[in-house]
Amino acid sequence: MLKLTYSNNKISLDCLKQSLEDWINTRVLISIRSTLSIYIESSTASILVPASSSCELELMSSENIIELCRCDAESVEVVLKGIWLTSQAESETGVFVTELEEYTECLLQNLFERELCTQDYLI
Repeated sequence: MLKLTYSNNKISLDCLKQSLEDWINTRVLISIRSTLSIYIESSTASILVPASSSCELELMSSENIIELCRCDAESVEVVLKGIWLTSQAESETGVFVTELEEYTECLLQNLFERELCTQDYLI
């Protein structure tokens, strides 16, 4: 399972071994027990990866696992389908989760980290 966490100032991506259903069920139980609000909806999320890696992702795109959109010469946007969880319906902070093949998840995590390193270097 891939987990993208959107906070006020950054996005992080993690691969988790837990199934999507188990993870969501746990979050809902935590919300109920702590009496905190939870908002869940089907959604999409996107991450940037280096354009040089787009060949690795084109096969997945052709199989409708992901969607690719070229941003510029250096970056490609990878669009994922999954579930958005947050405390309020209109919140821009929260967690997006999706379940893909393990190889795809690891590849996306590595490419995402590579893109972050490139951006940090350029700043």
